Amino acid sequence: MNHFFEILIQGTNLSLVGFFVLCAVSFLGSLIAGALGLGGGVLVLATMANLLPPTVLVPIHGVVQLGSNLSRAVLNWRQTVMSIVAPFLIGSIIGAALGAQFIVALPKYLLQIVIAVFILVSTWAPKFQSASTGKAKFFVVGVITTIVTMFVGGTGVLVGAFVAPACRERHQFVSTHAVVMTIQHGLKIVTFALLGFAFGPYIPLLMGLVLFGFIGTYAGKLALNRLPERIFRIALKVTLTILSLQLFYTALSQIMA
Repeated sequence: MNHFFEILIQGTNLSLVGFFVLCAVSFLGSLIAGALGLGGGVLVLATMANLLPPTVLVPIHGVVQLGSNLSRAVLNWRQTVMSIVAPFLIGSIIGAALGAQFIVALPKYLLQIVIAVFILVSTWAPKFQSASTGKAKFFVVGVITTIVTMFVGGTGVLVGAFVAPACRERHQFVSTHAVVMTIQHGLKIVTFALLGFAFGPYIPLLMGLVLFGFIGTYAGKLALNRLPERIFRIALKVTLTILSLQLFYTALSQIMA
């Protein structure tokens, strides 16, 4: 049994407690995202930042979020707003190629502040919100957010700020957001692999995180089906606001350090 546990954490610099903490947070993050469409990824990212080296944080988080979003997309695919998906895919391919060229060139705190400001404005300024599902809009969103995700890891909240107004009801939002984030995280993983990142030592950890994430996604889907539309929209706005403030706090902490 001890040998089995050693295999789980070998090469990751994690303790066994850290391994199971990450699995538990993966479940909780996927449950939150399954019920509200977003928010869980930032929770997982914040926890990983305290347990994993900074150099592996973004690619490992990307794999976990790929598993979480893919399972959510499969469970809800019938409600996807497909007019958003194709232009976002094309934009994301271009964004991943561009992001790979200057992946360490910009200060992380600056991107976090910009994202936080945008999310707050788009969430609470009615005139700023747009229900458009235009191809040009989501092409640009795909390019910009995929570049940003190469630096900060979790851009689900930023993408969600665009997707939410374009969806008429909560199931559409959860499904569409899951599909476009699956695209984005998948491209990010491919890009890091091409840049030479070694995922091998983290495979046991990733298997555990993806498994617990799938269970959390299923539990979140059950919660979503029981959640009234009005309560969902309020919870979504509150979640976006809290996550934006958390981004502000993280950015300011980096500046003050």
